[in-house]
Amino acid sequence: MTERPDAPPPSRAERLASLRAVGARQAMIVTRTQAYAAGLSRGEVRAQVAARRWRRLGVHCLALFTGELTHEASCWVAVLEAGPRAQIDGESSLLLAGLEHYTSAVTRVSVPRGARVRHRGSAVDIRQTRRWSVDDLADGAGPRRTRTPVAAIRAGLWAKSDRQAALLLTMTVQQSLASIEELAVELLRVRRDRRRSLLAVTLLDLSGGVSSLNELDVLRGCRERDLPEPDVQSLRRTPNGSYYLDFRWRRWGVVVEVDGIQHAWATNVVSDSLRHNTIAIDGDIVLRLPVLGLRVCPDEFFDQVETALVARGWTRTSAA
Repeated sequence: MTERPDAPPPSRAERLASLRAVGARQAMIVTRTQAYAAGLSRGEVRAQVAARRWRRLGVHCLALFTGELTHEASCWVAVLEAGPRAQIDGESSLLLAGLEHYTSAVTRVSVPRGARVRHRGSAVDIRQTRRWSVDDLADGAGPRRTRTPVAAIRAGLWAKSDRQAALLLTMTVQQSLASIEELAVELLRVRRDRRRSLLAVTLLDLSGGVSSLNELDVLRGCRERDLPEPDVQSLRRTPNGSYYLDFRWRRWGVVVEVDGIQHAWATNVVSDSLRHNTIAIDGDIVLRLPVLGLRVCPDEFFDQVETALVARGWTRTSAA
């Protein structure tokens, strides 16, 4: 029986193609170990970097390109550098899940408490958490990341401010990345945290119909000033049609409409004015609250709300 000759070793081009196939699954980020496993020598890797075809990232990673890193590529660098149990977490995981109109300069990563972190970069925030669980890993391709409901709750817990925490939960629900029920289930796992109550109140507000962070600010402003809480997204039927009002104190006949930038668009000006006039003719006091005013002079607007309520019979001894 004739022995078959040994197959020739793969050419340099074949070895590079093999590594690029690995990189294609990882946003063109690979580890040096993966490069050596593809058959490249240390000298060949150094030559690619020296020729500025590739570049080193951190201690373990190589980018098979020299341009700007995408968010996905940054996340691959973070998990490959941090170690085998690292997961992209918090707002970074939300961005991988499709969160829009939000940016972050830092990549959030979680590891189990006590885990040995191989390396952390300057733009990587690695959190050791006792809540880490392998069951929190999201399915599908891409860098290892936490499931979206888990990521949203942790994003709220780790946010720089209470406002940012509320914003992240609100955007997650608005963009249908996770339901209120899914977020509530994950929040129940949080036994102790200074923001636990804030996140719970935010979810309760969202479940009650609040559709934007601006509306959350109105509810919070009423509570801080001991004003009665209004009905949210109240349906009002009039002879000229039915309208959903942002806030209405039914007992006292006072309405507040929050005007975002979309209310200034030409297509909305006429319809908003007609609705305002119809409700006013029908007997309610209608106050307009532009988002800009909510940011720069909230006290003046809430003073007007209180004045309107008092004019209709409310007192601080009234039942809300």
